[in-house]
Amino acid sequence: MKTKVLVIDDSALIRSLLSEIINDTKDLEVVGTAPDPLVAREMIKQLNPDVLTLDVEMPRMDGLDFLEKLMRLRPMPVLMVSTLTEKGSEITLRALELGATDFVTKPKMGIAQGMQQYADEITDKIRTASRAKVSTLQSIAKASNTQVQQSAIRNPLISSEKLLIIGASTGGTEAIKSVLMQMPSDCPGILITQHMPAGFTKSFAERLNTLCKIAVKEAVDGERVLPGHAYIAPGDQHLLLGRSGANYVTKLSDSEPVNRHKPSVDVLFDSAATHAGKNAVGIILTGMGKDGAAGMLRMKNAGAYNFAQNEESCVVYGMPREAVAHGGVHEVGHLKDLPRMVLHYLATNSDRALRV
Repeated sequence: MKTKVLVIDDSALIRSLLSEIINDTKDLEVVGTAPDPLVAREMIKQLNPDVLTLDVEMPRMDGLDFLEKLMRLRPMPVLMVSTLTEKGSEITLRALELGATDFVTKPKMGIAQGMQQYADEITDKIRTASRAKVSTLQSIAKASNTQVQQSAIRNPLISSEKLLIIGASTGGTEAIKSVLMQMPSDCPGILITQHMPAGFTKSFAERLNTLCKIAVKEAVDGERVLPGHAYIAPGDQHLLLGRSGANYVTKLSDSEPVNRHKPSVDVLFDSAATHAGKNAVGIILTGMGKDGAAGMLRMKNAGAYNFAQNEESCVVYGMPREAVAHGGVHEVGHLKDLPRMVLHYLATNSDRALRV
């Protein structure tokens, strides 16, 4: 049984290229194409597709307006097709908040050749979208867009030695937002790898920075990791934890993708195992695949204490499931409970901190 896809884009060329890419696989099938959301609305009723690909900027009805109406009236998996611009990244992040499963970017030049280079990514993300729990994504977005009640846990031991290390993929932007919005301003320094292309992580960090009590920024190389700050891996580089004397610092690497990802969660987790050991707390959130599972086990073996998001609250229960299966996880919890669980661990295990 093939996954049925409806392609919505005002560009005839993009509709044609996407159709060719999707139909070139054995398990996916384009059942229709639409030049705008109004046409698409009728085709959804007729064709009952499993997944939509949706352009952001279109005539007659904006892609975001359509997405918002769709998620209210007929929730279904949507893969956004976005332009790689500052405006495009902001709109795409808003689409993820509204319930889109994920996004791919249009190449700036040489569209025909560029789209073919993205073929594997496009088809992989359509497959992932078809398995995603849209209702879970909506509930996460709704919860994180309302005022989050501060955890009752106050003043856990805060020292420059303690660190939170987070990895996520599909559905992770809203999951990360949900976690960070519940972190107190004096929480340990946080390093984050979210699978996301270049050009989007800066906007993602800036958006979180306006919502959270802590400071959130895109990581740069060689910066001291401070309490009350979160550092997000740039979309085209690996983020690693390093040491400079007594201080933890961020390191960026332009090395090859790991597990087909750059940035890779395993790369971050491996560096935390090497440099933080017992002072690290690992958190693995929603996402497809196994990136982070091996690294989380290495963190555990180095003395770290690790948490995983449970299946019920994951948009895609892939990465947390693999981490649990590898034996690297100590506790599993619902997304809404994870911040409280982490802060409770920090408050009750402060005497375990290593002094350097």
